[in-house]
Amino acid sequence: MFAADGTVLLHPDRPAARYRPLRAVQSFQALIKDKEDTSLVFKIFESLPSRDFLPRVSDLALSDRGTFLRESELSLAEFLDDHATLRRTPKGSLAHAYCDFMEAEGLSAAGLTAEYERAGRAKYPDLVEWFIDRSRDTHDLFHVLTGYGRDALGEQCVLLFTHGQAPSQGHLLIGYAGAANIAKMTRGSKAPVFGAVRQAHRTGKGAPQLIAQPIRKLLERQLDEVRAAMHIPEPTQYRECHRVWQAEGINPYDLLSGKPAAPELLAA
Repeated sequence: MFAADGTVLLHPDRPAARYRPLRAVQSFQALIKDKEDTSLVFKIFESLPSRDFLPRVSDLALSDRGTFLRESELSLAEFLDDHATLRRTPKGSLAHAYCDFMEAEGLSAAGLTAEYERAGRAKYPDLVEWFIDRSRDTHDLFHVLTGYGRDALGEQCVLLFTHGQAPSQGHLLIGYAGAANIAKMTRGSKAPVFGAVRQAHRTGKGAPQLIAQPIRKLLERQLDEVRAAMHIPEPTQYRECHRVWQAEGINPYDLLSGKPAAPELLAA
């Protein structure tokens, strides 16, 4: 199958997906030790391929909407890193919120691409590659739209929100096993960790597929307006976890170390 411009859906040289659960578990264990090594996340996803992945690629990439997105947003990562242009949108827009988030965290779409390439994947000129790239490039937009931060729990919530959008065992493994690890590290805490990740999962299922939206147009709109249009509510359980942890002297941004938060952080 081919797109209107002749791009093939699945390149004949692309290796068939292999189901490797042991490799996925090993990569997850390594990720627990170094949550900043994003390349391990990609390895987990590759080790747990979804059976309906190719049909989902086909449904979007071969549709009129997919054709429009490929023509208008082919270099999405490059566009997302052009903060000067994004800042020309009205105050309160998704674009401003995205720039604020990325700049505060020291992130870039190009940086995420580099992490992805650290996994050593070969690239192929097909629609699958476009779909994978677009999924990767929109990841940090999920953080902004949902309100989940880059702390350990926030990342699990975003992954389970993503599973609601595009189901895969990789999202389930990292999301729920990661939540279990957080609960273990904060044993005795009253924070509703599993309530937070379940809420994120439900929200993802109820929201329109972000990857299928015209990202450039969304960025121009007010953040609250986009959240309402995509049926994304306030992350109440996640925020309750942060409230409880703060009261208990636990730093949500340092959970994997098991260390309590410094007084100045708790007062922030």
